[in-house]
Amino acid sequence: MVTLNFMIADGNCHTVEAKDGMTLLDVAWENNMEIEGACGGVMACSTCHLIIDSNWSEKLPEATDEESEMLDLTWGRKKNSRLGCQIKVTNDLNGLIVSLPSDTNNLLGA
Repeated sequence: MVTLNFMIADGNCHTVEAKDGMTLLDVAWENNMEIEGACGGVMACSTCHLIIDSNWSEKLPEATDEESEMLDLTWGRKKNSRLGCQIKVTNDLNGLIVSLPSDTNNLLGA
């Protein structure tokens, strides 16, 4: 199991355990985090937007062009923004810190 830390908009940190191979979106859903993932994790929206702690962003594979284009649609994009559906949990991410943005931009509808 891999330990991950989700920083919530209210300032609280939720430390959870995840299985190798899960996406960060799946981990968030499994642990009842307030993250939408409107497209079901197929990279057709930007509602699983996460902000990776700057100490960890260099340890992740670079975003693909497709992910970067989706991130352009997010509310509050930062240079270390990523889509939770595109990051798979590995042992190398043990201790990862991610923040949930305070808002999202759902272009798929309400």
